[in-house]
Amino acid sequence: MFIDRAKIQVRGGHGGNGVTAFRREKFVPRGGPSGGDGGRGGDVWLEADQSLNTLLHLRYNPEHTAERGRHGEGANRSGREGEDTVVRVPLGTQVFDAETGDLFCDLSQDGMQWLAARGGRGGFGNSHFTTSTNRAPRYHQQGSAGEERELQLELKLLADVALVGFPNAGKSTLISTISAAKPKIADNPLTPLEPNLGVVDLGDFRTFVVADIPGLIEGAHKGAGLGDKFLRHVERTKLLLHLVDVSSAQGRDPVSDYEIINRELEAYDAELATRPQIVVATKIDALDEPERLNSLRRRAEEDGKPFHAISSATNEGVRELIRSVAAKLDEINAEVGSAQSLSQSSEITI
Repeated sequence: MFIDRAKIQVRGGHGGNGVTAFRREKFVPRGGPSGGDGGRGGDVWLEADQSLNTLLHLRYNPEHTAERGRHGEGANRSGREGEDTVVRVPLGTQVFDAETGDLFCDLSQDGMQWLAARGGRGGFGNSHFTTSTNRAPRYHQQGSAGEERELQLELKLLADVALVGFPNAGKSTLISTISAAKPKIADNPLTPLEPNLGVVDLGDFRTFVVADIPGLIEGAHKGAGLGDKFLRHVERTKLLLHLVDVSSAQGRDPVSDYEIINRELEAYDAELATRPQIVVATKIDALDEPERLNSLRRRAEEDGKPFHAISSATNEGVRELIRSVAAKLDEINAEVGSAQSLSQSSEITI
């Protein structure tokens, strides 16, 4: 089950209490206070783990508390510090304050950690309060409570390419053809009900990650269908593959479908309208009206977008599409790299 939202409660461990104690040793008159300090409570950390791809494990385990510190003991022995608790989350997890909605952090790199709740401070024992005028204090300090927070976690998938389009446009079939992903494929427009990730092997140790976004419909940015639930997974991708069914099976106009999906992307986030996009006509093996394909090709060319026609069932055009995607990603990565180099050089001052 794919879960991309979860609310959790995190609590730092309580600090241990100090202790009131006095030395009782033979041949040591007036031994004096010897109460040790309490140990510090453990912290709660969130850590990004690339082996995870869902927040399901947190949906049914929402409370995470670090170990409390041990109390101090006599003979000036301090209590042991509490163990930290590490909560693993998938890459791309954003952490928000559940009450205010403020963004705390974005865990986007493997091994990246964020301190979610700090442990409490240990209390001082009575030996800590000894002074020249108070040589036998008979009091100690209690440990302080650890921090407590309620956090809202939201997962945005990290992928290079996103497949977008109407339901039954052929997204699941394509990702199962070009990668090892095995999404549920059916004529039901409600499948799939969750995003799927696939890794495309280009050879020579080169790969890219593809995300199959569940089918969008008109009004998705307002909550129609499943669109608003999964549109945020498109935000982090570098390239969009816009799949359009050109067969007559769905009874819709390909150009109209293309325009509707683009309007939904722009309405959700204006920046998505400028994201690099390749238009892909699918199911050409079932094409019975060539004008449907030609009209979509002309519309894509008017927008200056690359166009490909494929059939995932027969693999026609799929290899050419993969080569085009790989070349486009190389171009995008080169532009990003040069922009970063320019930014770093502009920060150098003499």
